[in-house]
Amino acid sequence: MSECTHDCSTCGESCASRKPESLIEKPHELSHIKNVIGIVSGKGGVGKSLVTSLLAVYSQREGYKTAILDADITGPSIPKAFGIKEKADGCDEGIFPVKTKTGISVMSINLLLENDEEPVIWRGPVIAGAVKQFWQDVIWNDIDYMFVDMPPGTGDVPLTVFQSIPLNGIIVVTSPQDLVSMIVSKAVKMAELMNVKVLGLVENMSYVKCPGCGEEIKLYGDSHIDEIAKQYGLEVLARIPVDPLLASQVDKGIIELYNSDYLDNAAKKVLK
Repeated sequence: MSECTHDCSTCGESCASRKPESLIEKPHELSHIKNVIGIVSGKGGVGKSLVTSLLAVYSQREGYKTAILDADITGPSIPKAFGIKEKADGCDEGIFPVKTKTGISVMSINLLLENDEEPVIWRGPVIAGAVKQFWQDVIWNDIDYMFVDMPPGTGDVPLTVFQSIPLNGIIVVTSPQDLVSMIVSKAVKMAELMNVKVLGLVENMSYVKCPGCGEEIKLYGDSHIDEIAKQYGLEVLARIPVDPLLASQVDKGIIELYNSDYLDNAAKKVLK
């Protein structure tokens, strides 16, 4: 064995000090993306896309050039929340994202399908490949903050995002049910294994406020999010209630009109 020069690029030996090859992919050559934040959850239906959308709206209002990469290929909901009807266009150089009414750049599989209700029946590797294409082949131009809406779980797509896209950190979205402890644990441990920073937790559907007396009613019982946060040394960034107005504006595709302070602390943690 020859003497080590500490230059792994010119060495064919396998040793303890050898650094693993990075799998991080570069975005499109015409894209300049400063910060990428992943929004993840261990299970579906907890409001991950909602949190993604609200954080993007907040970022855009603060004057940052903002984008959403919808990595939930089989269950895309971002275009619906923003009322996007048009389809993505492109040229020989790449694909152009669609802009929301306030200027947020969005790419989602529904923007490429002729029919929004057409199911995407693809195997995992093909879906993961589509997400990489959204990163590499879309001409995002200059973006200050990109939010990646990931599918639930720890499968092919989250793994692809963690390995291929340079994440500045992730936010884990959860709900108050008992089984959440296990679900959050899986998401946090995956991030730790992939050396991705967990910025904090957001609990959705924490309570509903009585319109008459203002009392906070816990629909799903007592929350366990503080215990989970303490267990992993994480911060609870927000507790979002069940809000009929918010649900209505998402359904109508006008989430950009919604105003609340629910995610102010989470946004301040992200937008630095």
